[in-house]
Amino acid sequence: MAQTSLLLALDQGTSSSRCLAFNLKGKVIAKEQKLLKNQFPKPGWVEQDPEDIFDGQLAALRGCLKQLGARHKRIAAVGLTNQRETTIIWDRKTGQAIGPALVWQDRRTATQCENWSKITGAQEMLLQRNGLIFDAYFSGSKIAWLLEHTPGARRRAEAGELAFGTVDSWLTYRFSDGRDHITDVTNASRSMLFNLKTCNWDKTLLEFFSIPRELLPRIVPSSGHLSTIATKFTGLKRELPICGIAGDQQAALFGQRCFEAGEAKVTYGTGAFLLLNLGKTLKFSKDRLLTTIAWQLHGEEPVYAYEGSVFVAGAAVQWLRDELGMILNAEEIEALARSTPDNGGVYFVPSFTGLGAPYWDGFAKGQLMGLCRSSTRAQIARATLEGIAHQISDVFSVMGPTRAIRADGGAAANDLLLEIQADQLNVPLIRPENLEATAWGAALLAALGCGIFKSLQEVKDLNSEDTYFVPKSSRARIEHERKVWARAIECTRLWQQEVKS
Repeated sequence: MAQTSLLLALDQGTSSSRCLAFNLKGKVIAKEQKLLKNQFPKPGWVEQDPEDIFDGQLAALRGCLKQLGARHKRIAAVGLTNQRETTIIWDRKTGQAIGPALVWQDRRTATQCENWSKITGAQEMLLQRNGLIFDAYFSGSKIAWLLEHTPGARRRAEAGELAFGTVDSWLTYRFSDGRDHITDVTNASRSMLFNLKTCNWDKTLLEFFSIPRELLPRIVPSSGHLSTIATKFTGLKRELPICGIAGDQQAALFGQRCFEAGEAKVTYGTGAFLLLNLGKTLKFSKDRLLTTIAWQLHGEEPVYAYEGSVFVAGAAVQWLRDELGMILNAEEIEALARSTPDNGGVYFVPSFTGLGAPYWDGFAKGQLMGLCRSSTRAQIARATLEGIAHQISDVFSVMGPTRAIRADGGAAANDLLLEIQADQLNVPLIRPENLEATAWGAALLAALGCGIFKSLQEVKDLNSEDTYFVPKSSRARIEHERKVWARAIECTRLWQQEVKS
């Protein structure tokens, strides 16, 4: 296809819905973004309106197409990437959701997950089939909660009247005008219902969680001719083919072109996520890391990855801005944190929605500690950036060796954060010129799916301008800070145990 072709990426995230148009070199040609509201009806509960998710993504799509004008004729394919685990159930006939979208950060099922984990042999069974652990993070427990707490939902689900989907399913169902109820393997692998070996829904897990098979979408690869966007949504004379789908973190791994086993990336978004490519060999971690599907190209075997999930990263900066009013915008935090040479003994564990890998403590709460009368805004700001980095370092410490890590996401624009991270990890961090790795990854999957690129090598050969952040601080200083951080984690977990008792 002509080198003038364009790729469209729908990037539906936790805090916004975006649409980006790329040329084949990865340059952003047009971009539209619509903010997405989160609701917090009870402590630990995080919800979104499913209609807001679709309406925002539709508005972003239309806005991007308007910017393109006549260039829309050059769009070859669409890639879709999404916030993972967020759970929606809707009526198959009307297309209307039966309740709110339960966001991946939602912790309402934490106690139930804890109870499941105590059943003899249950955790090992889940790990060996699905690569996950019992945690409210994943969509399986959220489905079970909606079926239990929505009147008539279980009966209707068993009768085939209802459909479940993560956000990729919800959007493809709506954009295809109800024709396609699908999910790709990366999103399916985050459900606690998927078998990593067979790449299909697992009967034993469905029975364990009491979830009807009739509720679930058809599983498809991450790349290929997967669905379409109906003309009624775009006003165009042709349907736009959706040829790539992947959960946001897997899309970022692909967009960073970590195609070889042993290559890793970290994405700094609302949360932070470190993924290590395992190749096509299925492995399970002994250190409470997740095993997940990285991607599956059409007609090929799946590629696997280890993942360490940090629930709160950029959300901690948003908290300083929105709840404390310490900064006016997120970009201010770097200058504020740079204005002090150190944290002054202040440590911040931003576990607002529990601790992710490798602790998996769903009941932990955020802790700001080490304060004294002379503590400053700048020291708290620096402690916030250090707290984000420390969480990734905790994951890295049990993930295994790698020569370098590629960084992306909105917060990766913060040079100080990446300097701190490189010091803690004692390996270089590589930041690409284009921080839109998640959207670009979805676009690349679509390019392979529609045949613009014929192989991963063609994608690998694309030029990229990278910035390197190398370790500079003394190891003695970093080791001391890491020891204090470990103590801060211990205190955080002990605090919540005392409160629970």
